[in-house]
Amino acid sequence: MTNMARGLSEQLAASIETWLAEEQVPAGTSLPERAVAERFRVSRSPVREAMQLLAQRQVIERRSEGGYAVCERVQAAPALALPPVDPDEPLYLKIAEDRLEGRLPDRLTENELMRRYEVTRARLSAVLRRITNEGWIERLPGNGWQFLPTLSTGAAYDQGYRLRILLEPAAILEPTWALDEAALRKCRAEQQALVDGAAEWASPVQLFDANSRLHETIAGFSGNVFMADALKRVNRLRRLMEYRKAVDRTATARRCKEHLALIDLLLSGQREAAADFMRLHLRDAAREKAGGTRAQPTAQAAKAGPLGELFMPKAG
Repeated sequence: MTNMARGLSEQLAASIETWLAEEQVPAGTSLPERAVAERFRVSRSPVREAMQLLAQRQVIERRSEGGYAVCERVQAAPALALPPVDPDEPLYLKIAEDRLEGRLPDRLTENELMRRYEVTRARLSAVLRRITNEGWIERLPGNGWQFLPTLSTGAAYDQGYRLRILLEPAAILEPTWALDEAALRKCRAEQQALVDGAAEWASPVQLFDANSRLHETIAGFSGNVFMADALKRVNRLRRLMEYRKAVDRTATARRCKEHLALIDLLLSGQREAAADFMRLHLRDAAREKAGGTRAQPTAQAAKAGPLGELFMPKAG
């Protein structure tokens, strides 16, 4: 199973669990794969994988005669200070996976997409609007669509991180910097929710959006429109590569804790320390995602200034 397919299964599992809790589906209720697939408008293959995940979490259980049934008690998914999951998320992720795997050409029509995914024009249009807003597809004259370039190689992905390591700490030190405390505290609430447990079940899309929103919000405080725009462009390009990577829930929670430390430095007016912390945070995230070892940034190291890096353990 590809990382993108795994992400789709995880997202579908979270959606099924939320549905069971919100609808208060009685314990013992049978959950036929076909019925679940029809409800969430996906094929039976990701449903089967999602059901296996839910069985491991003891949300549902295997029946002796085959299939699954709801367990005695289903807890609602933890409250998350993030936008709710889009009901068309499975379709969105399937299009992303097919594009990354080379199963979709650069240009195609709405009719071709409707036939391929067996969806209505209205539902497809909603997903295409979302993808357009995210910057990886554009409408052509007529009813055609063209996918835009994204980061599709490991080398390009690494270059994106190197640019961020140069850009984001510098943005914090811009002379035109102006902190919007309300906006930063909103981001802090999202990160705290992830640390408090939502990182265990949030979808790859929710995780990417919450984390990129924080970094773009901080860059926006710089007052430098070129820096803010450059980061948004990098994030648009790397979005699909992030979806493709397997979600390491432990690493995700750890990075969110680092985000909280970074936010607290900014809220307390320690911009130089925050800039150094940001540099360490991005450097180590890049190493981690490339498969290297990491040196967790600390507020103490950040306060030591640029030379603080000399006293941090280095990757081999």
